[in-house]
Amino acid sequence: MSWGTELWDQFDNLEKHTQWGLDFLDKYAKFVKERLEIEQNYAKQLRNLVKKFCPKRSSKEEEPRFTSCIAFYNILNELNDYAGQREVVAEEIGHRVYAEIMKYSYELKAERKSHLQEGRRAQQYLEMCMKQMDSSKKKFERECREAEKAQQTYERLDNDANATKSDVEKAKQQLNLRTHMADESKNEYAAQLQNYNAEQHKHFYIVIPQVYKHLQEMDERRTVKLSECYKGFADAERKVIPIISKCLEGMVQAAKSVDERRDSQIVVDCFKSGFEPPGDYPFEDYSQHIYRTVSDGTISTPKPEVTRIDPKITMGKAKGKLWLFGKKPKGPALEDFSHLPPEQRRKKLQQRIDELNRELQKEIDQKEALNKMKDVYEKSPQMGDPSSLQPKIAETMSNIEKLRTEIQKNEAWLSEVEGKVSQRSERRHSAEANHLVAQGRESPEGSYTEDANQEGRIQTQPPVHTEFDDEFDDDDPLPAIGHCKAIYPFDGNNEGTLAMKEGEVMYIIEEDKGDGWTRARRQNGEEGYVPTSYIDVTLEKNSKGS
Repeated sequence: MSWGTELWDQFDNLEKHTQWGLDFLDKYAKFVKERLEIEQNYAKQLRNLVKKFCPKRSSKEEEPRFTSCIAFYNILNELNDYAGQREVVAEEIGHRVYAEIMKYSYELKAERKSHLQEGRRAQQYLEMCMKQMDSSKKKFERECREAEKAQQTYERLDNDANATKSDVEKAKQQLNLRTHMADESKNEYAAQLQNYNAEQHKHFYIVIPQVYKHLQEMDERRTVKLSECYKGFADAERKVIPIISKCLEGMVQAAKSVDERRDSQIVVDCFKSGFEPPGDYPFEDYSQHIYRTVSDGTISTPKPEVTRIDPKITMGKAKGKLWLFGKKPKGPALEDFSHLPPEQRRKKLQQRIDELNRELQKEIDQKEALNKMKDVYEKSPQMGDPSSLQPKIAETMSNIEKLRTEIQKNEAWLSEVEGKVSQRSERRHSAEANHLVAQGRESPEGSYTEDANQEGRIQTQPPVHTEFDDEFDDDDPLPAIGHCKAIYPFDGNNEGTLAMKEGEVMYIIEEDKGDGWTRARRQNGEEGYVPTSYIDVTLEKNSKGS
């Protein structure tokens, strides 16, 4: 099946068909472009949606960590990843499909134009040969008529007795001339006819089939390219299916992580005040001071003795508790958080103690580093002046004492709160036993009280912070956490330092803590400090220095 043999006379239709093929290619390219824009806009809108509903960084710490909220934020993260995969699809479609198809369309248009021009030139050449043949044919026909007329003239004069001999001779010469010209025209016509037939055969059996073959190959390549683009379009989607499936699975897992009981407990932890429910209001009999006159026929009933309750005390107790059931009174925040309910107070105190302990540990580490640097300076005066570190050491010691005092003070407040909460819990359990009401344990988080006469405080021992002994006094060798290579030689003349040669490889047993020295060990077990700037350090993964 070949266009050159089957469609030898359909040049115009083939020209229209190839033009339709290119138009269809451009139409599909337009479809891909619009689909690409849809994917890009979809991904952009998804990212904007996630950004809109994600919690602000400033309020993230204040927001309750309900499992339903955490699950929703995890779903938002998965949705953001899903939007990223839509962007990947758009990028793949843009590079593998749209860009390729636009480039190929441009190349096909130039190729089609070249083939059609070649076909038109062949047709024009064949038409020119036909015109030459037709011209020679007409000339041959004209010369034959002229020769026939000359022959008739010669015969008429030759038979005419009145015609002179010169006229007959002239007519004879004219006949010979016309006959010769007719013969030449005949030969020329025969040559042109033979040439046209040869060119026509060449045109329809060689030139045009070759042009149509190229057009057919071009059109088939266009069809194959469309098939590849269709497949590439689907492959772009198929590539992201595993990751999209993981995103959807993450959303399902987030949904499964929602725990209604835990959320209820978080509500208790956030809003539990630690106060006891108010007791019953006593009956206050104001009629005991009223003396009514009793009629003679009235039998008076004896007045029961009613204990007089001081209304100031009653109202004072109630006044201190009533804010639990209404709006919390506004007041300045106190250092011991005594303006908060008991449970919330305990939570705040515990958070502050944890923060102070972290700051204290930082100061202790800094003091150790400064002392180590001071020892190095004392042993190696050329490294620095030991006295220059004294102000910083004194400042660090002062900070440590302040932090320890602050921790002890907050722990005392925490112990006071925990003692009061413990007593309230005992009294409440007793009351609950009387009322047959089952209640769960109180939240372990912060507490508050306004009753200043509580007893039974539980004193907790403050954490004891001890400093590490000198590492050189350890009985067991420290484990290696990496290795190093000496960049420069170091003499190591001072006590505690380790001499090394350029290119020497040693074990690292303690990282640089900010003093410019790293502790190293040779293969023979000799240990000491070397300047950190003199070595190239490589630490092992998942290892930490002592």
